[in-house]
Amino acid sequence: MVDLPFALPTAVAGITLATLYAGNGWLGRYIEPLGFKVAYTPWGIVVALAFITLPFVVRTLQPVIEDIETEVEEAAASLGASRWQTFLKVIFPAIFPALLTGTALAFARAVGEYGSVIFIAGNLPLISEITPLLIISKLEQYDVLGATALAVVMLALSFILLLSVNLLQWWAANRHKNNEPLELAAAKASGGGR
Repeated sequence: MVDLPFALPTAVAGITLATLYAGNGWLGRYIEPLGFKVAYTPWGIVVALAFITLPFVVRTLQPVIEDIETEVEEAAASLGASRWQTFLKVIFPAIFPALLTGTALAFARAVGEYGSVIFIAGNLPLISEITPLLIISKLEQYDVLGATALAVVMLALSFILLLSVNLLQWWAANRHKNNEPLELAAAKASGGGR
């Protein structure tokens, strides 16, 4: 199920999501009376992009989570850490670089996504328009300069985000390396390093 968006053509995903979340769809008929409209709103964009990009995050995190040994969690619990403290101090630092990588991959995929979003968003002016469609519209109007300007903004945004993620990953890796001598010193100070 997680890999389904990889194999599913994006247009099929968009049509399926629009059918599910429309006012008379399988899900839409139950959530719209509650005041939560998804189809043809900005929420439709969020749902479509979450569906399309979820596999990038899951497949990046999965091997890292599988490599975390249960002994580490048990050691934290035996030292009095709560489940939340164990997650925050033990698990999260281990998965943080992979989470950043998965998020960057998901964002890079989402920036240019067209097929799945166009059907569920409805392209309503100033409500649910997406930049790739605006670029295509400008090209159809022979406004190459306008299309180029939008493309450059998207490119700059993607570059800045990917650069930020790489800097954060570098910082996280160096912080971990710099903490190793402190952990060794703490173990020696407590008598564990003799």
